[in-house]
Amino acid sequence: MATWLVKSEPSVYSWDQLVKDKKTSWDGVRNYAARIHLRAMKKGDEVLFYHSNEGMEIVGIAKVSKVAYQDPTTDDDRWSSVELKAFKKLKKPVSLAQIKANKKLQGMALVRIGRLSVQPVTEEECKEILALSS
Repeated sequence: MATWLVKSEPSVYSWDQLVKDKKTSWDGVRNYAARIHLRAMKKGDEVLFYHSNEGMEIVGIAKVSKVAYQDPTTDDDRWSSVELKAFKKLKKPVSLAQIKANKKLQGMALVRIGRLSVQPVTEEECKEILALSS
């Protein structure tokens, strides 16, 4: 099972909103690299939920509940969405500053390719994030 990270500004769509909604279509992604990652997601994969711009921290874990399908926000068949469902809130959010300061996380896509909205997370990186959150 793979782990991913998705980003959303809390004022646009927050972790609390996902918890309230229980699930959501992760749509509107218009970056080719991010699209590759969306299409690689499998049902049951865990997804770290990152608040970007405001907060700049990983706050929860979602799970992929439906694999890639046509993005409902466009008729252009080049774009895909996945369905995510809330799984669990982290005990403590893990900030971007903590991630950047951690030598074990220096290779993380969040550090190297900061603007990418959907990105893979290695098993080791996920373990370290979860350790920081407890």
